[in-house]
Amino acid sequence: MSASRPILINDGKLDHNAIATELRKCVDIILRKAHFDLSYDIKITPPGGPAALENPEVLLVFRGRQMDLLLERNAELLKAMEHIALRWLRIDPQFYDRVRFDAGGYRAMRIEELKISARVAAERVREIKTPFRFNSMSARERRILHLVLKEEPGVRTSSEGSGEDRQVIVYPAE
Repeated sequence: MSASRPILINDGKLDHNAIATELRKCVDIILRKAHFDLSYDIKITPPGGPAALENPEVLLVFRGRQMDLLLERNAELLKAMEHIALRWLRIDPQFYDRVRFDAGGYRAMRIEELKISARVAAERVREIKTPFRFNSMSARERRILHLVLKEEPGVRTSSEGSGEDRQVIVYPAE
């Protein structure tokens, strides 16, 4: 008979301590089994903090000698570990954006890259009056582009495609 699962969400809110405890269990197993020379901290930020493009309530930040492994190939391993941990938690997907993994400031750097790309694309679309299509990207990154471009005058956005092939397209506002 299996042990009962802890309650991670109460009244539509994350139980930060329970989430942190479960994340520690999951990440400790991954690090031990994979023989990674990494450690981590878990930072809790209550909801309702300052408005930001990405504002997780639970942030797990890796550090250590092998941190670069997590960041290779556009942080594929970091993202994969986050995905596994979210599955481990068995929380509803609507809560996924509230739990994030990071290493070496990757998330902040990626957000800045996306902001710059969005502004450059908006300028190009305003100048030459033809749509600009971004490469396929995750829903989180598409959301960031849409939010940044919403503030840019003279352009509008939409997402096209499905699954892994979904792309943001920037159009002239007319």
